[in-house]
Amino acid sequence: MDSRDKNVHLWKSFSFAIAGIKKALWSERNMRIHFFVSLIAIGCSIFFSISKWEWLFVIVAIGGIFSLEMVNTAIERVVDLVTEDYHPLAKQAKDLAAGAVFIYAITAVVIGTIIFLPYFFRWLI
Repeated sequence: MDSRDKNVHLWKSFSFAIAGIKKALWSERNMRIHFFVSLIAIGCSIFFSISKWEWLFVIVAIGGIFSLEMVNTAIERVVDLVTEDYHPLAKQAKDLAAGAVFIYAITAVVIGTIIFLPYFFRWLI
């Protein structure tokens, strides 16, 4: 495979990834909720002119929650593909993936609270 073929393959891979992101946004309610909340966080970040370091934490929180939500969705889809019957291990796989998203969502809320609460208090006063 020459370098031109590798570049075409790379761009094709990107298009598959973008299609997955679009599918998640359109089909997954929680992804849309995370997207809406991330827009609020970005809006607050711009409004309050947060520091570069604070921006880094906001970006990592947003990117992390989107990534984990998509991994959770992928795990759920694979489990559903493998079996339609109830199986305790299938339930565990789904519950563990959902738990990972939940832990990260709580972490993101804590990050947002630590960053934005002082700005809100200063803005109110």
